[in-house]
Amino acid sequence: MVKSLDKWQFGDFQTPDELAKCATKLLREKHGISPNLVIEPTCGKGAFLRASLSEFRYSKIVGFDINEKYVKEAKETLSKYPNSENATVLTGDFFSMDWDSFLDNFSGHILVIGNPPWVTSSELSILNSKNLPSKSNFQNRRGIEAITGSGNFDISEWMLLKHAEWLTKREGTIALLCKYSVARKVFRQITKRSGNKFSASIYLIDAKVFFGASVEACFFILSTNSHDSSDCVVYKDLISDQILHLIGERDGFILKDTAKYEKWKHLLGQDLRYTWRSGIKHDCSKVMELEQVGNGLFQNGMHQQYSLETEYLYPLLKSSDIGNGRVNTCRKLVLVTQKTIGDDTSVIKDKAFNTWQYLLEHDALLSRRKSSIYKNKPPYSIFGIGEYSFKKWKIAISGLYKRLNFGLVNPIDNKPVMLDDTVNFLSFDTEEEANFILSLLNSKPSLEFLESMIFWDEKRPITIDILKRLSLKAVAKEIGFLEKYMELAEVVRVNSNGQLELGLAEQASRYQAR
Repeated sequence: MVKSLDKWQFGDFQTPDELAKCATKLLREKHGISPNLVIEPTCGKGAFLRASLSEFRYSKIVGFDINEKYVKEAKETLSKYPNSENATVLTGDFFSMDWDSFLDNFSGHILVIGNPPWVTSSELSILNSKNLPSKSNFQNRRGIEAITGSGNFDISEWMLLKHAEWLTKREGTIALLCKYSVARKVFRQITKRSGNKFSASIYLIDAKVFFGASVEACFFILSTNSHDSSDCVVYKDLISDQILHLIGERDGFILKDTAKYEKWKHLLGQDLRYTWRSGIKHDCSKVMELEQVGNGLFQNGMHQQYSLETEYLYPLLKSSDIGNGRVNTCRKLVLVTQKTIGDDTSVIKDKAFNTWQYLLEHDALLSRRKSSIYKNKPPYSIFGIGEYSFKKWKIAISGLYKRLNFGLVNPIDNKPVMLDDTVNFLSFDTEEEANFILSLLNSKPSLEFLESMIFWDEKRPITIDILKRLSLKAVAKEIGFLEKYMELAEVVRVNSNGQLELGLAEQASRYQAR
């Protein structure tokens, strides 16, 4: 289904009456909210205004919307309620209103309720829409985005933070439908700005059922009411009392599940020997990635066929391969032009003439790569490459897939396998060490520790920043394999005679380097 221009421009997903009634009932019965004033800044056709008239019968209720047609429709439906004199609906643009002056006319507990636009600033910019907040660096971005305010963000995120500003000197509650990712980002920023001023709750909703939208969504509640914990409680839905987990901050990290983290936080730490990497970045797959179609014959992404030497071609596995466990065979090969970042690529001309001619033929495409990382680098440079790339055994996990699925990648055709830049991996000199570390990563303590920090709705949920927080040495100790870890992984260890000697992995590494 294609969104209409108006629906896209205004993030217009009208709230079903059933959902609005359930949400307002929850506020009154479970959270004990009894507001003096209810504000819906983007009321649309008035579902939350009608629900508020039913649940908060003696409250002053005010709704605003930029769409005059919706304002008229909301007024007509509200007029049928016996306490309709408590409700006022006005035409107004959220981004140009003087909210401070408006709020100065009221005292007591304020409830800000509703369903703000589900649209991003970039989408609105594509449409040249004027329905945008003034640009500011509210997300603390760096560089040019900080200067221009050009970074993409959800409009509802900006609005939620504005609502929170309203309550810095007032008592009140913010209760809005929004994307789950927006609620989490706002909770994080509110915690940094205001400490424990607000209590927070998230009630998950099925956006597919209510709005026909394939996005994780929720009813997000922030309140200045007193509370004992700074954690945000995440409930299964609006009806049940089932708590899924608590989002909170510990040790400088925003965590998805504080209880799991507290259970396993003694696993926090970094191993000097094991460094998580991401795979090769080349930004030109139709040239750099090929398929073998015959003996010495290879086809690129433009269906062009070339006779190339195999010296610079390596098996390639991508996120989809790693995420789905396809690690024993590869569909594609990747052209690896350097051993380490910054290597002189002109040596290819002498070692593999056909390969060099192929690169020259596609110079125009490779020279147009936009990323600044290629600027002032040797021609046909790649990134995410180093001696670790050429080790034969790797443990890999897709950064894009929504599950913790570590897999062992063995050499293919006696060549080390390369991974794309959406894959995170560790590399090893011996299969024994790789298998041992894989068993540590797939253990229950490791998986639960990592799970406590991963928000699966992120575009790339599994990051190197998260993976490197896990101490494999601590995991080995936890599950009773510390001695094995010391034998295999430690660079230097003490033998039974009290003498210092190299660990087995380090011995293998130095032997292969000779």
